[in-house]
Amino acid sequence: MLPKIINTEENLHRLIDLALNKESVAVDTEFVWERTYYPKLGIVQIGFSNSECFLIDAVVLKDISPLGNLLSDPDVTKILHDAHQDLAILRKATGSFPKNIFDTQYAAGFIGDSISISLRQLVHLLIGVNLSKTETRTNWLRRPLSGRQVDYALNDVRYLPSVMQKTLSRVRNNGIESWLLEDLKDLDNPDLYRERDTFIQIRRIKGTKRFTPREMAVLFELVDWREREARSRDRPREHIVTERTLTSITRNKPKNIAALRPTKDFPDRKIHEYGEEMVNAVNRGLSIPPLRYHRHRRRIMDDNTLSARVDFATAYINGMCIKRRINPATIGSRAEITEFVRDCSSKLYETHKLLRGWRKTFIGDKLKKLLAGQHAIWLDPSTGLPQITSAPVK
Repeated sequence: MLPKIINTEENLHRLIDLALNKESVAVDTEFVWERTYYPKLGIVQIGFSNSECFLIDAVVLKDISPLGNLLSDPDVTKILHDAHQDLAILRKATGSFPKNIFDTQYAAGFIGDSISISLRQLVHLLIGVNLSKTETRTNWLRRPLSGRQVDYALNDVRYLPSVMQKTLSRVRNNGIESWLLEDLKDLDNPDLYRERDTFIQIRRIKGTKRFTPREMAVLFELVDWREREARSRDRPREHIVTERTLTSITRNKPKNIAALRPTKDFPDRKIHEYGEEMVNAVNRGLSIPPLRYHRHRRRIMDDNTLSARVDFATAYINGMCIKRRINPATIGSRAEITEFVRDCSSKLYETHKLLRGWRKTFIGDKLKKLLAGQHAIWLDPSTGLPQITSAPVK
């Protein structure tokens, strides 16, 4: 019989052998991520059922790469809640890319719940169990683990198999299991778990909407430098240089180290440490044609009716989702709907998320005709929900 805490190579291999013979396995991680670029993995929880749950001690074992055999096995469903971050951490720790994932948080949207629902809320809703929140801020790298830590961690996977089964049962009853499974296949995409490129990081920086293409070129070089520096030092990005400092330097475009000194909240010690590299990054940005960065900016449509048209489209989407008992967020974010409405005449329009797979037949084709004036919507007095008609309003 395996111990609850797996802290030897032999028991790790035995656990993985057991897991590879299961149809589904619950997985979770606990980590510390405060003073490093990469999260420091403390434990990995593995659950087969309510009574069979284990903790892999990643601090003691150091090498947990055998877990990669389970992670990448396409025949075993891995059940996680809010899967992406855990999978990215496990991909780095094991070297293996995930296959066959069931994300209970995402699946909750297909039974009408929020796609950001917490595990605690979902377990209470579907199982009727109240999970403890006592160890949410614990140090998972300190040993030995306390009994409360062990119980808390085991409970994070204990109920996931039941949550998956109850979610699938509701989805099947609603006749939309194929929709959910189609979306979950996207989690097999290895690009989701690679290092994020600079263009993704730059979109997260606030205060850039009014930047010129030239300034976006400078900012790209600064963000790219910071990303490489943070990775090589294994330190948080903000510990290298804050976003506020990056945007300030982008606006000022200093040509030498002396010109960096007036930068607010940028101490001399950091200028001494990073100044030369940052000035070089600024100069690279100033010397490179900015057009290739400009296309990655979110375009701002000068049509002041865009917001009203997005609200119009969103109202129809909400009505359709309420009728089908799914959360409207499963269709797409407001940003994605805005893009759909704004780009309806673009050649790229046909590749939009709302015109692929189940979304195309459920909502995309109808919405496309609606925006083109070929359909109209009206309020059904019996339900109060928006409905579509093929007869356009004259």
